[in-house]
Formats: sequence, structure tokens, C-alpha cells
Amino acid sequence: MLLLCLKIFFTRILDVSLGTFRTIVVVKGKNLLAGFIGFFEVFIWFVIVQEALNTPLQSIWIAVSYSLGFAAGTIIGGYITNYFIRTPITLQIITTSQKMAGYLRDKGFGVSVIDVRGKDGIKNMLILETTDKHYRELMSMIRLVDEKAFVVVDEKKYVHNGFFLHK
Repeated sequence: MLLLCLKIFFTRILDVSLGTFRTIVVVKGKNLLAGFIGFFEVFIWFVIVQEALNTPLQSIWIAVSYSLGFAAGTIIGGYITNYFIRTPITLQIITTSQKMAGYLRDKGFGVSVIDVRGKDGIKNMLILETTDKHYRELMSMIRLVDEKAFVVVDEKKYVHNGFFLHK
């Protein structure tokens, strides 16, 4: 019984991790890769479900193993996806600091600056493209220069041309 439960648990981690990764790959427009991953995901799922349902053993632990494997696979699949898939993001930073653009450029980021009028007068709106890999580092830099900066972050499906930090 223990071996069956462990087999179900670890196999569910594998197929659900593949499913999580496949979902993100579809969103990123890589349909052929998603189909390839989907084949193995469903094949693994089918084999383990068949074994779980056709075993002569009856125990709630089979269902618990199946469910825990699903939950763990979702978490692990999220980590795998975050590691392998880089998402382009755009940051719009509204600041009163005249030093922010230069500081971020010195750190290797491409920054465009537009003067904008807000309720408190003219400010700078900085626009830059990067990937989610640099998000936390970039936010720390922004807060270091202007802790009150207003920041809007958008995910992008595609970005063409321009300047990107390559580390």
C-alpha cells in the first residue's frame, strides 16, 4: 500500500508539473511545444489513474496521495515555470526625482523619460522594458532613489527591438 501511495504521489507531481508548465507555454504562444508536453502529461496521468482505480487495495490513502501529488505538482510546476520562462515586463515609474533615470541607466537599464503633469505638478514618467527576472532588483533600486515613486508593471506577450539589460 505504501509503495502504491508513493508511486501515485510522485507521478502526480510529475504530470501536474508538466500541466502547469504547458499552460504557461500556451499563454506564451508556443503551441507546438505545449502539444508535445501535453502528450506526456496526459499519458502519465492516464497510466497512474488506471493503476489507482484498478488496484484491489481500497484505502483513503490512495485518494490522499493522489490529491497531495496534485497540490505538490502545482507548486513545483510554478517554480519550474518561473525558472525556465522569462516574462517581458514594462515598468512605468512616476517620480519627482531627477536622478532616477541616470541611476537606472548606470545600472544597465534602458530608460525613456516623459514629462507628465499630475495634481502636484510636473513629474517624470520613466518607461523601461525588462524581464521578471530583474523585477525585485529593479524595485529595490527604485525605492532606494525614491521610496514614494508610483510604479505600474505590465506583463507583455511580445516585445520587439529596444534596449534590454542582459545579465
